[in-house]
Amino acid sequence: MPLRAYPCWSVHQRGGSTLPDDIEAEAQTGTDSTTEDAVLLFIGGPLDGRVEVRAARHGDPLPTVTHVHLHDGPKVVHRYDLEPLIDGVGIYNLRPPARKPAPDRAD
Repeated sequence: MPLRAYPCWSVHQRGGSTLPDDIEAEAQTGTDSTTEDAVLLFIGGPLDGRVEVRAARHGDPLPTVTHVHLHDGPKVVHRYDLEPLIDGVGIYNLRPPARKPAPDRAD
């Protein structure tokens, strides 16, 4: 099974453990403050509708997730901001695109 791009997926989905030693040790000793897995839903953009379960051993969900799509054209970057709902449940909402001022044209 190929390695998935999202480290918060379980070992079974990723095909094996590739976590750094300090995270492995933290998971085994139980020093992490989070005790329950988090269920996260993505709204908007290319990850729309995706549901992820972030294992408690990885800590609290990140406040912002960046998704970068690389292809033959320019890279496309989407940012998702976390909106916690209740303990262990949150929604990542697509951040609106930043508006850049149009460059002045000297014709």
